[in-house]
Amino acid sequence: MRKRFISAALALTLCGSLMTAPALAASDSSSSAGKAAADAISAVTGTEDQLITEKELFPDDPEGTVSFENLEKRVREHNANILTLEETIATLEAIDYDEMSDELRDGMNAIMDTIWAKDDLPPEFSSALGLDRVSYDSLLSSHANLKKTFDDIKEGTLQQDNADTVRQLRSAQNQVVIGAEALYIALVDLEIQETALLRQLAALDRTVQEMELRHKLGQISALTLQQVKTGRTTLASGISTLQMNITVLKMQLEQMLGVELTGTIKLGPLPSVQPSQVEELAPETDLAAAMEKSYTIYTAQKTRDDAEDEYIDAMREYANDKKNYHYIMALHTWNAAQHTYDSNIHGFELSFRSAYLKVTDFQQALAASEESLTLEQANYKVAELKHRQGTISKNALLDAQDKLTTAEEAVQSASIDLFTAYHTYLWAVEYGIIN
Repeated sequence: MRKRFISAALALTLCGSLMTAPALAASDSSSSAGKAAADAISAVTGTEDQLITEKELFPDDPEGTVSFENLEKRVREHNANILTLEETIATLEAIDYDEMSDELRDGMNAIMDTIWAKDDLPPEFSSALGLDRVSYDSLLSSHANLKKTFDDIKEGTLQQDNADTVRQLRSAQNQVVIGAEALYIALVDLEIQETALLRQLAALDRTVQEMELRHKLGQISALTLQQVKTGRTTLASGISTLQMNITVLKMQLEQMLGVELTGTIKLGPLPSVQPSQVEELAPETDLAAAMEKSYTIYTAQKTRDDAEDEYIDAMREYANDKKNYHYIMALHTWNAAQHTYDSNIHGFELSFRSAYLKVTDFQQALAASEESLTLEQANYKVAELKHRQGTISKNALLDAQDKLTTAEEAVQSASIDLFTAYHTYLWAVEYGIIN
């Protein structure tokens, strides 16, 4: 995900550098424009003359804050669960299989030396050395276990099992990052809701003041006034609960970042998704890449292949007895594994295509909300003019301002929906994970 942000930022840098070429051409049209383009390309390609680094694109967050652009990096560097998984991965990757094979061979030889020594000793000496029947069987069992591991290394089975475990742990790390980013997005949305509710509360306060005046003038009953005040109390209570939930969720985010739990961390705005970014999506090509990286599909395929191997073994062993229950069980196990694999393929494809359609749908929803915002901006300008002319009241102007703010919040909400859908799509493409 972070790579996409870097690419987009560098692309903007390239465009900006190229746009300056006409101005530079006034002094030296050929050399200046060429140098501007070359410098911009160097920034994108990462040569030694690189103009913009990732550090400059996404500087460290000030204390007590977090930006979405830096969230993944900070979670991977400081989250305790991810760091624990990383140590486990490092442990597996540190294994020297050649050295382990030598150690296993030495262990098997030592056991066989003990067994042979026992066979050469009189029974009374063997008993005195503790080499009775139980210890003898234990030695044979230990030798068998060591040989199995030795053979697994020789055949590459242990290496593959550990590689599969590493892949699973990497997937688990990615899931932690996804959880943190989903929490961040949810918090941004909740803070927008909080702002909207506070605005409603302010509007309701104006209504209460108006109702109190009308009650004094005898225009409304005490019951009507009390109903309005009760509505205000209910809204204030809801805001308090929402603020409490925001605090709790922020503490969860702080825990995932490995910082002090205060519930006050400030969030930066979410990155915007440009129409050009949506146009660049290639669902057919991206689907193939996502399936290749999906751990769920990988495990389903491995289960299917293992079941097929067992079925082939059973077919060879019971070639003349197809009614043997071992053969029948292996056949059905293989069939079930194939169905499971097909189900995972179809389910993943459905989720992926749905994610893509959501991106395009939320993009048009954002465009519609932006059009509505333009209309409300025009309406508010008219309301301002009427208020200056004295044809509408202050409260009427505030109502128009509330409608404008509501339209602005609708654009924010649509932007969050689009970013969430786009973000989900990118995680599927880059990590094979789709929620």
